[in-house]
Amino acid sequence: MKLKFAIPLLLVVPLLAGCLERGQPTMADANGDDDAICRANNVAVGSPEYVACRKDRDVARNNSVARADRQQRNLGEYMMNNPVRP
Repeated sequence: MKLKFAIPLLLVVPLLAGCLERGQPTMADANGDDDAICRANNVAVGSPEYVACRKDRDVARNNSVARADRQQRNLGEYMMNNPVRP
């Protein structure tokens, strides 16, 4: 009897795990990419140019995330204000 309950539970638990994600999706290690890009410009780690390069990369990433969030919010508002009724 316990086996009949355990098998469906084992099949459903991984599906419900996706519901636990909230907020920002998990991202790959973007810092490694930033480091590689800044080093590719022949900038020494720890120098003011390196720090500025990393800061510029952070600002660009944050602007991109903010832009995507704003587009998603605008789409949601548009869909709420312009419903399509069959």
